[in-house]
Amino acid sequence: MLKEITALLQKEMLLEWRQRYALGGIFLYVITTVFICFLSFKSVIETNTWNALFWIIILFASVNASAKSFLQESRGRMLYYYTLCSPQAFLLSKIMYNALLMLVLSLLCFAFYCLFMSNAVENLGLFGLIVVLGSAGISSLLTMISAIASKANNNFTIMAILAFPIIMPLLITIIHLSKNVIDGTDFSYNLKYFSVLFSLDVIVVILSYILFPYLWKD
Repeated sequence: MLKEITALLQKEMLLEWRQRYALGGIFLYVITTVFICFLSFKSVIETNTWNALFWIIILFASVNASAKSFLQESRGRMLYYYTLCSPQAFLLSKIMYNALLMLVLSLLCFAFYCLFMSNAVENLGLFGLIVVLGSAGISSLLTMISAIASKANNNFTIMAILAFPIIMPLLITIIHLSKNVIDGTDFSYNLKYFSVLFSLDVIVVILSYILFPYLWKD
């Protein structure tokens, strides 16, 4: 399975490189959104607003990035993958690639946030851990929803409808935890929230790992 995942990851990167305009569009969305926020406020904003805007940008960028995971795959190509690899390896490669892409988008957004709207984070280490866990959780969830929505005709609309209620617990945990870190609260106080966030990530990956083979057979 490890060889299959490695080969599929290389395939994802190669396809992304061939379709650089899509990736460039997502990066442009992140940069322009941060710049528009800067033009709107033109001053140092409150930490709550800073935190909310940051994760709103990340959420919509992740939806655009993860939606194409399965929506761009044709039925013939999926049948070809069916003969080459296991469904678990195929799904894990999609999740890993989207998590890596999400992490890059998050770091890019944070860099431009610091450039235009100042740095409101006191503990960069803990905030970086939140970004890593949040990127993994959001990308895993949206990847599985993209797989489900690909079976429908109006698939992007279905993905948006399915994603909103399911992603809310994860997003609320991320926002609450990042707010505590921005305010400078101690790690011991936030340990329970980190545990919840990590548990949600693990649950999403396990459920996707179990349920995806049924979609794969269809």
